[in-house]
Amino acid sequence: MGLTFANKVTVGRILIVPFFIATVLYLSPERPYLRFVALGLFLTAVISDVIDGYIARTRQQKTLAGAILDPLADKILLISAFICLYIQRGEFGDLNFPLWFVVAIISRDVILLLGSMIIQLTTGELKIEANRLGKTTAFLQIVCILGILVQWHFTFVFWYLTVAITILSGVIYIKEGIKIINAKPPAHRL
Repeated sequence: MGLTFANKVTVGRILIVPFFIATVLYLSPERPYLRFVALGLFLTAVISDVIDGYIARTRQQKTLAGAILDPLADKILLISAFICLYIQRGEFGDLNFPLWFVVAIISRDVILLLGSMIIQLTTGELKIEANRLGKTTAFLQIVCILGILVQWHFTFVFWYLTVAITILSGVIYIKEGIKIINAKPPAHRL
């Protein structure tokens, strides 16, 4: 079976990321229009995430590939955005992500990725499902990125809430991961 339409939209979102990265990294005073290109690419990726999720749910196009690719596409986009916007601080205006913020966001995702790998290795299976707090985390992170791209000066208010929710969701995912590992019979472990 080939890729479903929802999977194709997800792959398209992944393919947008290098263009977004290049646009952000090439932004300079000589090319201020690239900020709007970066904003357009980011919004396209975010909207495509909503579209592929809707299509997968309503058209019975949920697949294992989609269950893996969709969160991967989200992480690639968000982590790339945080790193690139931090590297280019000052090019987008006065409002910039502080290092503690970027480190907190990325650390959680790296820990969750390693945890997923451990679950896969120890249980032989991996079910990736975002909980409500995880979806809230992604939404707040998107708001923070949009805030930098358009220079909403009130966005810094969201930084503390975003880090708190990000850490809390990370702790909950870790607890759920430990339960999954402990629930598997010892014969199936390494």
